[in-house]
Amino acid sequence: MNNHSDAHELSLHETKTTDPGSFLAGVLFGGVVGAGAMLLFAPQSGKQTRAQIRRTGEDLRDQATEAVEEGMTQTRAKVEQITADIRGKAKEIQQSGQDMIAEQQARLSAAIAAGKTAIHAAQE
Repeated sequence: MNNHSDAHELSLHETKTTDPGSFLAGVLFGGVVGAGAMLLFAPQSGKQTRAQIRRTGEDLRDQATEAVEEGMTQTRAKVEQITADIRGKAKEIQQSGQDMIAEQQARLSAAIAAGKTAIHAAQE
């Protein structure tokens, strides 16, 4: 494979493995499958089954809430990191621009001084 294709596949892999939505979907799917299997293989009364379904639903809700909160925390951290990186780059660019301006001012001052010297030399 070429490097572009490898980079694209790596990017897709990173997106799939770090996406909080994928994690949440996996948690919910796993919970539903587990709850369904539990209900099918554990004979009990209707009242017990309803109570168990309610508890399982509450557990799934809690797991989903935790997964969403974790995803939000990770997203906030990533946004803060990106913001800090952008601010750092902006400061670097600003400093580079100021350095270039100072360098050009020094060159211009030197050229003006040389011009003045040449004019005075020519007048004498």
